[in-house]
Amino acid sequence: MDKQNITVLGIESSCDDTSAAIIRDGVILSNVVAGQKVHEEFGGVVPELASRAHQQNIIPVVDRAIKRAGVEKESISAVAFTNGPGLLGSLLVGTSFAKGFSLASGIPMVEVNHLKGHVLALFIRENGVEFNPPKFPFLCLLVSGGNSQIILVKDYLEMEVIGQTIDDAAGEAFDKCAKVIGLPYPGGPHVDKLAKLGDPSKFVFSQPRIPDLNYSFSGLKTNFLYFLRDNLRENENFITENINDLCASLQFTIIEILLKKLKKAAKQTGIREIAVAGGVSANSGLREALKQTAVKQHWNLYIPKFEYTMDNAAMIAITGYYKFLKGEFARQDIVPFAHTQL
Repeated sequence: MDKQNITVLGIESSCDDTSAAIIRDGVILSNVVAGQKVHEEFGGVVPELASRAHQQNIIPVVDRAIKRAGVEKESISAVAFTNGPGLLGSLLVGTSFAKGFSLASGIPMVEVNHLKGHVLALFIRENGVEFNPPKFPFLCLLVSGGNSQIILVKDYLEMEVIGQTIDDAAGEAFDKCAKVIGLPYPGGPHVDKLAKLGDPSKFVFSQPRIPDLNYSFSGLKTNFLYFLRDNLRENENFITENINDLCASLQFTIIEILLKKLKKAAKQTGIREIAVAGGVSANSGLREALKQTAVKQHWNLYIPKFEYTMDNAAMIAITGYYKFLKGEFARQDIVPFAHTQL
C-alpha cells in the first residue's frame, strides 16, 4: 500500500473531552480539544451530561480541526475513532459521527482502542521537531484516571499487559483523595501544584503488597480517608493547616507504588526502553521521579508532550494511521464498549 499522503481524521469522545485531529503520513497537522466545565460542580464526570455536550461539540470541533490542518475534506483517507473503553454514551457520539462521515465521504473507518492510543501518542511526529520514539520492544507505564497498567509493547499494534490495577487506578486515587480534602475536580493537577510546596516525608501512607506486577490503590484511598478522620477529631483545621504536606505525601506514595512495579518489570524483562503515557503522566512529580530513576537504572526514557498525555484525538489519528497501513478497517455495524483490556 502506498504510504504517501495518507490523511487520517481522528475522533476522541471516550469521556468528557471532545477532540478531533488530522494526521498526514504520521505528522500532526491539527489537534483540537473541547473540554466540558459542566462537571466541575459535581466533583466528577456525569455521563448523561457528557454525552449531551459531545453532541453539541463534535461538529464544530471536527470542522475546526480540518480548517486548522489546511486540508480539504475530500483528501481525507480514513476516519479513526475511539471505540472503547470509556463512557458508552460519549463513545456512541463519536462512533456515530465516524459512521456518518465514512458513509458520506466514501472512506473507510478505523476503530481505535483508547489505551493503545495513549501508548502510540509517543509516535506522533511534528514538523520541525526532532523525532525520537521508543525502540521496540519497550515497556510503557500507562497511568490515567481509569487505568494503571504496565504494557510490553512489541510493535505498533502488538501489545501485552503484564501488570495492571486490580481495583482503582492511580488517577482515580489522586482525584478521590483530592476531593476529600476539598480540592476542585479534577483533583490530580491541584494535588501536583500544592505538592511542590509541601514535605513528601511529613506523613506516611500505606503501600499495598500486591503480587507480580499488579497494582492496587483502593487501600491507599481508605488509609488516607481514615488518617484524615482521626486527625480531624483532634484538630478541625488539620486539613487546611497541612494541605501542602498532605498533597506532597500522597503524591509521593502514589509515585512510589507506580515506580516499584515498573522497576520490577524492567528487571524481569531486561528491557531498558521505558515510556510513560496517559493523563497522570502529566504529573510533574511523576515525571521528575521517572527521570531520576532512569539515570539510576540506565533506562532510555520517553515521555510524551503534555498535550498528548490527556485524552486527545491526535493519539487516535496516529493509531488509525498505523492500522490503515495494515488494512485493518471497521464495519458499519460496529458498536462501542465500556470496559476492555488491550
